[in-house]
Amino acid sequence: MTTPGRSHIRWFRNIAPYINTHRNRTFVLMLGGDAAQDPNFPTILNDLALLHSLGVRLVLVHGNRPQIDCRLAAAGIPSRFHEDMRITDSATMLHVTDAAASLRAQIEALFSMGLPNSPMQGARMRVCSGNFVTARPLGVVDGVDFQHTGRVRRIDNAGIQQQLAAGSIVLLSPLGYSPTGEIFNLMLEDIAVHCAAGIGADKLVLFGSAPGITGREGKLLRQLTVANIAGIEGQDGEQEKLLATAKRACLAGVSRCHIVSYRDDCALLEELFTHDGNGTLVAKDDYEQTRSATIDDVGGILELIEPLEREGVLLKRSRELLENEIRKFRIIERDGRTIACAALYPFPEENCGEVACIVSHPDYRGGQRGQRLLKEIEREARALGLNRVFVLTTQTAHWFVEQGFEERSRDALPAQKQALYNLQRNSKVFFKSL
Repeated sequence: MTTPGRSHIRWFRNIAPYINTHRNRTFVLMLGGDAAQDPNFPTILNDLALLHSLGVRLVLVHGNRPQIDCRLAAAGIPSRFHEDMRITDSATMLHVTDAAASLRAQIEALFSMGLPNSPMQGARMRVCSGNFVTARPLGVVDGVDFQHTGRVRRIDNAGIQQQLAAGSIVLLSPLGYSPTGEIFNLMLEDIAVHCAAGIGADKLVLFGSAPGITGREGKLLRQLTVANIAGIEGQDGEQEKLLATAKRACLAGVSRCHIVSYRDDCALLEELFTHDGNGTLVAKDDYEQTRSATIDDVGGILELIEPLEREGVLLKRSRELLENEIRKFRIIERDGRTIACAALYPFPEENCGEVACIVSHPDYRGGQRGQRLLKEIEREARALGLNRVFVLTTQTAHWFVEQGFEERSRDALPAQKQALYNLQRNSKVFFKSL
């Protein structure tokens, strides 16, 4: 009997692998001043509290541009920018520090909540902020003197790591300090990238108003690599800035950046705890990796092939047999999960090899992963000096014909394979020349 309680329990079981994956990882999160003004902002901090309780180490970098603009407008001081960077004179700097201090206090207050029947009940989190960012003046650019606007000179990586190890959430405001005792107004993105790269963060999460990055046709792009960012440049101002920040971070050594919406109540948790996420993942390399299988992949491969074994599509393989043959398999891995596999069994005496177990997870079919693995297998066969590959199939003949295979009689099989041929299954035989 399925009850609401049991549905929640099953959901909780499904996210257990993600909880284990994220525990003791370090995430840097970049939230602009617009996010801090959004009604969903307290909910995002509640979600960060949840991540913290699950063992994730968090650094929160906040912006305050609209808060500064509001203060300057009230004081009758014009906001001045050049190349999207604020020109910060002495009068402006007073309002910059006021906005940063006010927002920092607001964030610390939200992290301190512990009302009964609220997500923060019993959290008791410690938030640490301080002079972790050393800055230098930006100086004169294009003839414009930026005065108290600066750049990151260095991040106190050891100090941040020490606070994270002690269980604190580290909060960084867009301010930097110089050895001469000056305060500089810094770009939010500059701090986020330097911090994430410097402390070796596992993820940099960037919040924007839209649900990730959209392509030219307005469709959400679930994943991107640094190499194909160039193909979608020319976005609106916010999305282009988020993409540029993610690209900088990846090139600086951060393995993954996630772009999610600060307006969507569930965006962050859905991005981190579901297979396909919610926003856009930007990685330096391809999100899905193809590699040779190891003994640690046996469980994932069994999960893929067992449903097809029950249906009679594949011959049953025991765990022991799969462990012995694991080096013959290649897999596609997505976010630590095996989503496709294939195997090559060489028959060097006949200069041919058997292609077997080409399987994709039901959730990821239609992405040409089978073709991708087949090409890998064919490449491996050529490297072994084989000039043909063959396959035995009962239900996927058309697919193999589309991949260039031709039907043959079972007499064309290697003698060793003919001796093992299962007459009851009556599998069709297809060969392909390499």
